[in-house]
Amino acid sequence: MSNGGQLNFTTVAMILGTIAMLAAGQVLFKFAAGSLDFSNPRTLLSWPLFAALAVYGLATLAWLAVLARVPLSLAFPFYGLAFLLVPLLSMLILGEKLRYSTLLGGAIIMIGVVVSAREW
Repeated sequence: MSNGGQLNFTTVAMILGTIAMLAAGQVLFKFAAGSLDFSNPRTLLSWPLFAALAVYGLATLAWLAVLARVPLSLAFPFYGLAFLLVPLLSMLILGEKLRYSTLLGGAIIMIGVVVSAREW
């Protein structure tokens, strides 16, 4: 197990790609939720649900590749970026309203990610 890895361009790109896949998966889950009828199990065969599960599967594999390179304590704070990316995608793709408090919270999270990723 590798614990001494550092954040370099490739690793950060892998982390950001993983977060982007997770955010895309959330949008696909929202699409899927709109067509699900739990009284009719056939609706579980919708393409958005399968696509969301596939994207999450790929994100899991990408995350494993990240964790093989760097410590979890270094990589995990980046997950916070999903709290900004998901609402942005929800606004752009789903037409949902984006609240100012969400933007402020996202900015605070981004500051936290930068602070936690720095080597002091």
